[in-house]
Amino acid sequence: MKKLALLLFAGALSVNFALAQPKTSGKQLKEFDAWVENARKEWGAVGLAVTVIKDNEVIFKKGYGLRQLGTHDAVDTNTLFACASTTKAMTATCMGMLVDEGKVNWDDRVIQYLPGFQLYDPYVTRELRIRDLFLHNSGVGNTDFLWGFMDIGSDNILEKMRWVKPSYSFRSGFIYQNIFYLVAGKVIEKVSGHPWDEFIQERIFGPLGMSNTYPSLQAAPTANRTKPHMKVDGKLMVIEDMSADAIGPAGSVWSSIDDMGKWALCMLDSGKYTGGRLVSPKTWEEMTKAQTLVPSSEFYPTAQLTKPNFTTYGMGWFQHDYKGRKVNFHTGSLPGSIAIHGQLPEEKIAVYVFGNTDHVEVRHAIMYKAFDLFALGGATDWGSGFLALYTKLDKAAEAARKKQDEKRVMGTKPSLPLSGYTGVYQDKLYGTVEVTATGSQLSANINDMHKATLDHWNYDTFKGPLGKKWDGEVTALFQLNSEGKVTTLDLSGFVLQKVK
Repeated sequence: MKKLALLLFAGALSVNFALAQPKTSGKQLKEFDAWVENARKEWGAVGLAVTVIKDNEVIFKKGYGLRQLGTHDAVDTNTLFACASTTKAMTATCMGMLVDEGKVNWDDRVIQYLPGFQLYDPYVTRELRIRDLFLHNSGVGNTDFLWGFMDIGSDNILEKMRWVKPSYSFRSGFIYQNIFYLVAGKVIEKVSGHPWDEFIQERIFGPLGMSNTYPSLQAAPTANRTKPHMKVDGKLMVIEDMSADAIGPAGSVWSSIDDMGKWALCMLDSGKYTGGRLVSPKTWEEMTKAQTLVPSSEFYPTAQLTKPNFTTYGMGWFQHDYKGRKVNFHTGSLPGSIAIHGQLPEEKIAVYVFGNTDHVEVRHAIMYKAFDLFALGGATDWGSGFLALYTKLDKAAEAARKKQDEKRVMGTKPSLPLSGYTGVYQDKLYGTVEVTATGSQLSANINDMHKATLDHWNYDTFKGPLGKKWDGEVTALFQLNSEGKVTTLDLSGFVLQKVK
């Protein structure tokens, strides 16, 4: 019998409180407000925005901190943030609308709508279903390099998927996969006759009155928009926005906490809003039910403290149990930006959090604090607990990096003069890397999108930062043939052949 199929895997302002239900006191709201601000400072978050929905109304919404470090621009409830991967539940809802209209079924084959779509394994190409696009269970590993290291259009991204070898057997595991949400967006376009960005604007943002929500970074106005922040060489700094527009349905929406309160309210009420429904209760249940098991290695480190009995994934939602209740939630992360959307349907409570500081996991703490304070009870200080956890994990990661650096063999020289490593390297999947030499360094132009400065590491390996330090560093290993000529470049695991 198959694995029980389907169990389940980015200075405070004035507070704007809505009138609360009698069971939610003003004292609780003030306690939550003070706790969030204290947690923001404790974690070093530049700016946050938070909303809480309880019993079919917004009981809390507020902006905290600054839109941009070094300014006096305060975050308010209309400030724009990146939704990042919390966009995924919106895309699943778009598909759910088409299911309700009888235009598509969850178990239709993808190639029924996109006959040109092809994966490496012909069997998976043939058997991939619409629901699989949302479940991260295809067998295809992470392919974010297709938009993170290449400036190519969405159709070109999908074309390259046929060259990606599977990492595990079809439907036998879980590895997070952004590109399949892009495929879902293409199916939505094919079935509805409208591009995903138009469809989501007309069918979700419009009906819910989300007038300050945009399907892409390109469409989002710059006024009252946050800037992303990240620690670089130990110093917190403003970095450039990273656009997810190329994979829009997976994570390109920008919005305000005011508008996300409307979305969270609708999703908490099984897709219902004043004046109608986005999806039927049956479709909402299908989207939020556990459909893929998520192993602990692929789940959030926070589980080390919350200790769930199960961790699963639905359609654009992670699930786990917390104090005997099922939690539906999803995070969103882009460099320098974070979000989280969580709900306890049984308790009729939902939380949405935005932030503009890289991987500030206070988002999880705020979600659980709201669940405890407004629904379940409990006095656990999730802010301090998660901070200690992630500090420990960061130290372990740094120790691992240092241990790796210690493996460097000192006193070696390159096999060739630097000119021997220069040239053009290509791969049909990974694109083009041009290597040049200047002085004692090599430079790598990666798909005309990133540039890296490479210093000799050992033997025929070079290493160095990308042009924008917040993008990290790369390692370049050159392989020589029996004639002593370079034939291959292994760039941090991406293997390209020298063509000239």
